[in-house]
Amino acid sequence: MEISSKDLEVSLGGKQILKNLSIHIYNKEFVGIIGPNGSGKSTLLRCLYRTLKPKNGAIFIDGKDIKDLSLRDTSKKIAVVAQHNEMDFDFSVLDMVLMGRTPHKKFLERDNSKDYEICLNCLKKVGMEKFKDRSYNSLSGGEKQRVILARALAQETECLILDEPTNHLDIKYQLQFMSIVRDLDITTISAIHDLNIAALYCHKIYALKSGEIIAYGNPREVLTEELIRDLHGVESDIIYNKKTGSINIAYKPF
Repeated sequence: MEISSKDLEVSLGGKQILKNLSIHIYNKEFVGIIGPNGSGKSTLLRCLYRTLKPKNGAIFIDGKDIKDLSLRDTSKKIAVVAQHNEMDFDFSVLDMVLMGRTPHKKFLERDNSKDYEICLNCLKKVGMEKFKDRSYNSLSGGEKQRVILARALAQETECLILDEPTNHLDIKYQLQFMSIVRDLDITTISAIHDLNIAALYCHKIYALKSGEIIAYGNPREVLTEELIRDLHGVESDIIYNKKTGSINIAYKPF
């Protein structure tokens, strides 16, 4: 699935957050959105998954204007793992994942054996199958994030949008989480705080600053010492792995 935006403009609280922003993500690409806090990463993603309506501009899914799709149709195509996932009401872990089946069901239609099979398999993929009967609110932040990923997988969509999904995870589960997503082989758009994670998993990267794109390309093209200095105000060394072609960012202390 391809997803794109053209000339998106968003203003919040009298401040312009996105400025004529256009992107294009091709089928099965894993695309990272990087930038400092306040650069517009989450705002862009919220426009793409329709919890925020842009002031101007358009969003397209496979060339079709998203305005011509119902919210239900959009949720059959795009699943979301947001940054904050607290619940006012308590549910079991399995019930949380079953919510991912909602777009595929008629009004008041009950869950069936296929739904349970899909959801249990999704919990297994994220290493949370033993927690299926646990209270969701009793889990740690990292465990909750893996359950939310399982819920997104249960939607069986062609596109996954992630908003800084690994912030609450330790290193092992950061890598596990991103590897699971990469191996889905679907269109993926992720706001990423950790530039080394972006370098390791993304096919392409958009770098945002003050609501505008200042760089786009593969990780080696985008993640330069100059760009990191411009975006984050820190000095770094870029270490190239000649065997794998990958890069690693080593930050210099102040």
